[in-house]
Amino acid sequence: MQLHPTLFSQITSNLHAWEFSRLLEKFPNSKPPRGLTEYDHFLAMCFGQLTYRESLRDIVGCLNSKPNLLYHLGFRGRITRTNLAYANRHRDWRLFQSLAETLMRRASRLYRPDAIDPDLPNMVFALDSSIISLALNLFPWGYYARTQQAALKLHLLLSLQGNLPAWAVVTDAHVADLSMLDHIPVYPGAYYVMDRGYMDFVRLYRLHRWGGYFVVRCKEPVSFAVLERRTVNKSLGLKCDQTVRLKSNWSRQSFPEPMRKIRFFDPEHQVMLVLLTNNFLLSAEMIAQLYKQRWQVELFFKWIKQHLRLRAFYGRSDNAVRCQIWCALCAYLMVAILKKELGLSKTLNEILQISSVNIFEQVPAAELFATQTEENLLSWDQLDIQKSFVFNNL
Repeated sequence: MQLHPTLFSQITSNLHAWEFSRLLEKFPNSKPPRGLTEYDHFLAMCFGQLTYRESLRDIVGCLNSKPNLLYHLGFRGRITRTNLAYANRHRDWRLFQSLAETLMRRASRLYRPDAIDPDLPNMVFALDSSIISLALNLFPWGYYARTQQAALKLHLLLSLQGNLPAWAVVTDAHVADLSMLDHIPVYPGAYYVMDRGYMDFVRLYRLHRWGGYFVVRCKEPVSFAVLERRTVNKSLGLKCDQTVRLKSNWSRQSFPEPMRKIRFFDPEHQVMLVLLTNNFLLSAEMIAQLYKQRWQVELFFKWIKQHLRLRAFYGRSDNAVRCQIWCALCAYLMVAILKKELGLSKTLNEILQISSVNIFEQVPAAELFATQTEENLLSWDQLDIQKSFVFNNL
């Protein structure tokens, strides 16, 4: 009887072999691979993400414990710790970045029909960055003067349709956030929600001319000339809704057209917020609600750091760390694509937990996830409590 592909193969099948080969031509190796192909390297790194392996030795040990299944998992080369360590150090990390970008486009097409909120626009992106901390004694090349530690920075444009990354880049920690406005893709009619670190009038005007709408928190103080005032519903926390123009000569040269200024009080954080936008069609309540959606990108960073391998790294070189970050995003996207294609009702966290202990199972993924009940799922916090209880009673 012919068995079904393994669960790992079903997850990684979202990236087609011809796509991998096409991208590999753009980033060829200086030396031909010996024993471990580029695809084997990618699969091994994704395996470590999906099964929560803590080191290359763990990855190799788990894979070699099932030698008869390696072919069914997609591996064709020889998996050793030395081969993986060499690949992490010398294989071009930009290949994995290109793979992640391919998966982002595929996931975007799948989640495009999903509405964020019936009252909100469909194309809404939240732009932000997050520091990925590194140990200075192990990663001296990543020294970050502000924290006196080593770090990299992950800049990410999150599509609120499915909470999926639509664009990402990994830079040194000292790279300014606002410089990313020069590189993000601009879709006419889309809304870009940003914190005050991205308030740069020259770059915001470029986004405006390209047809995008921005909602950015204003830095204080900025001098404005008020052109028009509109009434607002103060019971919702709104304080003012004005059409304004920048006062100073330099500012007017940077952004010569009128903008909209909205001031509202956030009762949850007890703070007064001032927002700037180039959209005059949506209501002030809607603009404030759009800015509140920016918190989704903060939750996304927190989620991937908790549920993927982004706190401990398999290698100490800059190339190895970047390879692992991009493979983590690839693993996230492949699971999100599988969830959408199969119409699974479980959360991504539940899917990852089930996958981590059933990665070698040769049953249809839809059937495997359907047989799991909510009562059988244990959160990682519960597992930690059980582990501490066992060790304390030894």
